[in-house]
Amino acid sequence: MADIEVIVVGAGVVGLAIAQRLASGGRDVMILEREASIGEHASSRNSEVIHAGIYYPSGSLKARLCLDGRDRLYAWCEAHRVPHRRIGKLLVATADDELPALEQLRFNAQACGVQLQSLNAAQVHELEPAVTAVGGLFSPLTGIVDSHALMQSFETVLLGQGGQLCLRTRVDRVERQGERWLVQGQSSGQPFAVSCRWLINAGGLFAQQLAHSIDCYPAALIPPLHYCQGRYFSYSGSSPFRHLVYPMPEPNAVGLGVHATLDLGGQLRFGPDVRYTDSIDYQVDAGSGESFARSIQRYWPECRAERLQPGYAGVRAKLSGPGAAAADFMIQGPAIHGLQGVVSLFGIESPGLTASLALAEEVAGQLDNL
Repeated sequence: MADIEVIVVGAGVVGLAIAQRLASGGRDVMILEREASIGEHASSRNSEVIHAGIYYPSGSLKARLCLDGRDRLYAWCEAHRVPHRRIGKLLVATADDELPALEQLRFNAQACGVQLQSLNAAQVHELEPAVTAVGGLFSPLTGIVDSHALMQSFETVLLGQGGQLCLRTRVDRVERQGERWLVQGQSSGQPFAVSCRWLINAGGLFAQQLAHSIDCYPAALIPPLHYCQGRYFSYSGSSPFRHLVYPMPEPNAVGLGVHATLDLGGQLRFGPDVRYTDSIDYQVDAGSGESFARSIQRYWPECRAERLQPGYAGVRAKLSGPGAAAADFMIQGPAIHGLQGVVSLFGIESPGLTASLALAEEVAGQLDNL
């Protein structure tokens, strides 16, 4: 049985960011990851967008950590040569009745400290000739990033600082033993046990499951988990867009609409949609292409359904259910749950990738203050 100062459970982008930050600060760190490779779930199944911080309520964790994380992420990518591009994003209203929502986004972004450029229909057309809209907003700070390269850079720093990464390792039970925690489970099919002073729950889709396995973790504080699938379709042929293009958000802020994104190779893709499910489901139904095309044609009338090909799907770890307003990130340390040495992160959906380095600072601060 090994003794480690800090165990981070979960090797998604957030867990890796936390682990490398703590290792760089001189702590003895081990990551335990149930899958065979890093970032198998939400971290590699998203739009790969560096968000500017437009949508989140002023004063929320999402708003604060998105802005902080955005700036940290651009600096990290420059320093560690992670492929990225500050491509910019165009938000569009396709009808007059959407203009109030567009203006509300501008007000919200301003309240959060994000400046957007207001555009009339002619200016939208000049920026993106293929887009049909009555007005728009332009976000110059939005970008795209190679999420896999980003996670690999975090892993490289972690290992370079003496940290450890254990794949195919599932945590089944966490027991209190004096001033330490005994973490037990299965590693490559064999029982394992390791003790630690600090346990960081960055389990993403499995964070609630892990919290329930921790001795004396108050069940009332573990939030409900809602699986929310988002599907993506790729588009054959050259892209007519130079920037990301987003329609107005869907009702109750459940989703941001089926938007157009580009990867670093210039491939055009659309998504995600919003589908609550009862399980982690990564299937993409080819028959959904028709409904995707109808959504896209609101702002790009030339979209042809036959050119949409099933791409991939991700599953968001949402704390809000269907019809409810989007919930904020939830970070629970000892001051909240009363368990010395445990920090849990729940509901780390978008903008989790953008906020990953800011989340790492938040967790590091909890350890430094106790």
